[in-house]
Amino acid sequence: MKKQYQIIVAFFLLLFIVGCSTENPISEINPTPIVTNPTTVPNPVSITVTQTQNQTFSYLALGDSYTIGQSVCETCRFPEQLKKSLSNLNPNNAYPLRIIAQTGWTTSNLISAINLQNPASDYDLVTLLIGVNNQYQSKPFSLYEKEFPELVTKAIAFAKGDKTNVIVVSIPDYAYTPFGKGSGNQSRISMEIDAYNAFAKKYCIDNAIEFINITDITRQGLTNPNLVAQDGLHPSELAYFLFVERILPKAAIAIQK
Repeated sequence: MKKQYQIIVAFFLLLFIVGCSTENPISEINPTPIVTNPTTVPNPVSITVTQTQNQTFSYLALGDSYTIGQSVCETCRFPEQLKKSLSNLNPNNAYPLRIIAQTGWTTSNLISAINLQNPASDYDLVTLLIGVNNQYQSKPFSLYEKEFPELVTKAIAFAKGDKTNVIVVSIPDYAYTPFGKGSGNQSRISMEIDAYNAFAKKYCIDNAIEFINITDITRQGLTNPNLVAQDGLHPSELAYFLFVERILPKAAIAIQK
């Protein structure tokens, strides 16, 4: 009888061990996918920073309508949102922002404005987003090939001569807006924007400069109208928020150096 009892105990013990080793195999191999709502603002990026006290980190933003924030509020444009995000990471510091940008500016216009305003060369962070108006105004692509590197060189000079303080942001694709759709030239616009971005990206990679792609965000503009401003052409506050999500980690690194 004792032997029979031992056999029964051993049998149930074996079942318990096998059950533990195979617990929840499906959920571990094929986890339930997380579905996000594209119209919902995602949570802010979690970034660990070294806390400092009462320091000033200056930021210079160079560009065109996408930098000045055409058709959105002053605090909605991406440089202002980036400044606020940096401040949130370390509220004890100050982050003065200067913007040199205007709607309609080409690379030539930006160079002229920089030469006229002659900014200082002590910025801790410089962003550059330029080129859409070269494409929109049908300027020769060779002009961008000549002037974009010149603008990057100027940006580095403004960033204390340190290229790791410079971030180049890709050109948004306005083909995916009501304005772009109504133009009847969506394919051409996207193809040409791709060419501009490809040149800028390669130049940045070849010269070890940070390049952040945000073009894919703007290419959701027709499926997610919340990404387009009320003018039906420029990015919205939400779109700029998503830009900043990608820019912030690199900007925080530049600021902390």
